[in-house]
Amino acid sequence: MTDKKVWLVTGAGRGMGVDIAKAALAAGHAVVATGRNPERVSAALGAHEDLLAVKLDVTDPADAQAAVQAAVERFGRIDVLVNNAGNFNAGFFEEISPQNFRAQVETTLFGPINVTRAVLPVMRAQRAGLVVAISSTAGLVGQEFCSAYAAAKFGVEGWIESLAPEVAPFGIRTMLVEPGFFRTELLSPESTNYAEASIDDYAERTTQTVAAWKAMNGQQGGDPAKLATVLVQLAGRDEPPARWVAGADAIATVEQKAKDLLAQADAYRELSSSLAYSDASDH
Repeated sequence: MTDKKVWLVTGAGRGMGVDIAKAALAAGHAVVATGRNPERVSAALGAHEDLLAVKLDVTDPADAQAAVQAAVERFGRIDVLVNNAGNFNAGFFEEISPQNFRAQVETTLFGPINVTRAVLPVMRAQRAGLVVAISSTAGLVGQEFCSAYAAAKFGVEGWIESLAPEVAPFGIRTMLVEPGFFRTELLSPESTNYAEASIDDYAERTTQTVAAWKAMNGQQGGDPAKLATVLVQLAGRDEPPARWVAGADAIATVEQKAKDLLAQADAYRELSSSLAYSDASDH
């Protein structure tokens, strides 16, 4: 199989990372599946001759280096990196503690940055590779109760969009994935941390919002196994999409954002277009 690739997947102990690792293995690829608890990764994925489970806390750059080294020692290369590990610190901005806000960015933005920094030298040496970042519709559209998560995911979007032209000359591609609501474990108690209610002004809305999010857990419309299968197909293309909006709900969300941006650009067109120096003497 000449098309066999080596995948490194973060957050492969549960949730969508498990589905992505399974889909890559099913397609005949080798997979380095990582998580904070490698035993849990092995338990989730079972035994497979093309599977290597490795400990990786994405917030630890030394862990990232060690995981990449283990991958190269075992399989000789890394063709596809899937930055999937993440969590969700939910709550109204004023009620999210500075520590929790920072922790969200640490895991969800600096996590993939750490792992990608460790993988890029390998891909550059190969003159080939694909860096996938599992973002979110929250990386394109903010909404209440999601300020920390959206800040981190917006960061991922800007970082990957800027990284893409830097690494393109070395045959390295990037792909941002924006899933809508999928039945993953993101809303499970293990992945979601709700801010402690502390401000009366927000109390009623917090109660309602937490109830709504909890009710959604396990009821989301998207099938993560289907997403994983399509992701593996798209990653195998010569020109993978720079951005893959995953899910019908996600497409509707992104289309609305695009319309909103166009309307916002147009709304003050005359005022905005009148800001240039009128002539050289104004300098």
